[in-house]
Amino acid sequence: MRRTRERWPGRRCAVVSETDQLALVALDSAPATDPSVVGGKAAHLAKALAAGLPVLPGFALVPHDQAPRGALTGAQHIRRAQEALNAPALVVRSSARGEDSADSSMAGRFLSVLDVRGWAPFVEAVGRVSRSVTAEVEFMAVLVQPMLRSEVGGVLFGADPVSGRPDRIVVSAVPGGPERLVDGSRQGVRYQLTRRGRVVERGAAENDEEPPLDGRRLRRLARLARDAERALGRPQDVEFAFDGEGRLWLLQARPITAMSARAAPGARLLGPGPVAETFPRVLQPLEEDLWVEPMAQGLSLALDITGAASRRALRDCPTVLTVRGRAVADLRLLGTVGSSHPWLQFLNPLPGARRALAAWRTGRLRTALPLLALDLMADIDRELAGLPAPEKLLTGQLMNALFWARSVLVSLHAQESLAGALLDGRTGDGGGQRRGATATGEALALLAERRTRQPSEASDVDRLIRENPVLLALSPPALATKPSLPEVTGLSAAPRGVGALPPREGLRLRIRWVQELQARVVRECTARWTAAGVENALGRATVLRWPELVAALDAGGPPAETADRQPRPWSPELPTAFRLSADGEPVPERLTVADPAEGLTGQGASGGFGTGVAWDGTGERPARAILVVRTLDPDLAPRLPGLCGLVAETGSVLSHLAVLAREYRVPAAVGVPDAVERFPPGTELSVDGTTGTVRA
Repeated sequence: MRRTRERWPGRRCAVVSETDQLALVALDSAPATDPSVVGGKAAHLAKALAAGLPVLPGFALVPHDQAPRGALTGAQHIRRAQEALNAPALVVRSSARGEDSADSSMAGRFLSVLDVRGWAPFVEAVGRVSRSVTAEVEFMAVLVQPMLRSEVGGVLFGADPVSGRPDRIVVSAVPGGPERLVDGSRQGVRYQLTRRGRVVERGAAENDEEPPLDGRRLRRLARLARDAERALGRPQDVEFAFDGEGRLWLLQARPITAMSARAAPGARLLGPGPVAETFPRVLQPLEEDLWVEPMAQGLSLALDITGAASRRALRDCPTVLTVRGRAVADLRLLGTVGSSHPWLQFLNPLPGARRALAAWRTGRLRTALPLLALDLMADIDRELAGLPAPEKLLTGQLMNALFWARSVLVSLHAQESLAGALLDGRTGDGGGQRRGATATGEALALLAERRTRQPSEASDVDRLIRENPVLLALSPPALATKPSLPEVTGLSAAPRGVGALPPREGLRLRIRWVQELQARVVRECTARWTAAGVENALGRATVLRWPELVAALDAGGPPAETADRQPRPWSPELPTAFRLSADGEPVPERLTVADPAEGLTGQGASGGFGTGVAWDGTGERPARAILVVRTLDPDLAPRLPGLCGLVAETGSVLSHLAVLAREYRVPAAVGVPDAVERFPPGTELSVDGTTGTVRA
């Protein structure tokens, strides 16, 4: 005892008193299966041990005032239990209440001390682990087990947390113990298995090393995953190790806390591509009804005329809809991507018969469409020119204008879609339309010329648009904000006038004019509500649906129950192609193999899709930050909440930080080569957490 006092001056009394306040609960005892007694980590191991799974012996230390009845208390009993393990070295780990639970893994949050030898270092390790408790945790037990000398270690997931597939098992393994894998210092070799252990996919080993696991060991791991799921009630995140004699041990088990969303069976392939340029922002409910619904009806009409889709499909599946307030289109209906079963489509006679019936009218339509478009545009120009300013209209006339606008938008979208599919960019009558001319190009040229010749009037945006309505092509439609114009330097081309535009561009410009008419009418209606004493009239109008707006115009104001409705918040851009899960979450889908010239590809670690600005973790955190680092340092965990993405050059999809990224729903990609050099701070990035693709 004298030597102990000399080696640990000033600490012996504190050490003894600290251990005297702890009680002993063996893992093979019934109380050890209760997480409220021994914490989550120890309780899961006790349940696995009781179910016959290969768990190392051990015990948990808990405060004596929370110990079960009959538990042995004090340093003397603890020392005997330590010696009874008959191990040259021990591992001392946390087991907090709530740790390794179904709601939160708390992965890597608390201290673990490895390779503990002797009584005094053991007592010190127990104290260090106990003191690693944080304010959010009300109780901390300490788990003690033998330190295993591992030949191969790793992490095993009983379901694929990235793809969301419950029929897949994911293994990541490294030579030695699993601690090098879970702390992110090693990437390991990743295996994807069937439930029976057949290898579906295997990653490459680091530095051309031999793969750490053979087929026999992989089948044993698959069996362990099934047994752990059966014993603990759901797919588990398991740390495992093979010792020098080839025995498999379960070192830790916890529920998989964050499974990536999986596309619902039969979910359609969606994407923003065809409609993103028209609606680049989040749309409010009324904007959706005024603009997206007529677009969907017009596109469906065009697809029906050309025989590109069956009427049943068009009736059951809208061609355009909104997800999180952003407009997206059915990519297969619009022909943006091919069929997922091209041979079945080739053998099916119905599409061919449908197209044969449509060929005759389509052939005639190709000839007649330019004149039809000119007639429609002339009718709309005449109607718009004869319509007084909204503030001069009666409420009933405002309603009529909105009904007319919704109706004519269907025709405009149908003809615009047909013109894009059937015409070559200019009219067939030999007129003066320019091939390749666009309404946007015409607007930019006109704006540059007006600002050069009349700079004093260039700041009056309302007047510029009123005198030159083609400028509306430069601003997307919006109810709550008036159109704005970009800065233009230099003349890009000479403006030729709206009449020089080809039919499709002329139709697109009329669509924008009609949309702006609707916006001005809605603003006028809400201005009258404001004059009648309605607060936040415009904001309340944007969250109405179309039938509610009609009823509100008849009633002289929005219903009182709509006062508490909140506008749709900003949401990140959607993936290029995705399907919806059963919960309505977008699940990205890779259409083609990523081109290295377009981006870097690693391993998807968390699912989801994010866009933002690269940040190296130092200095002030930017808005929409995407953290780009070399390694998955556990110290980065506090910075995960609120990130738009996480990119790491090294690390495993099964490391602690990747687990936390999935919990916080942060899109993450690991193993992305040269990410720090390629994406310096401030770089605009997109991160696909499913495919692991990072693009600047």
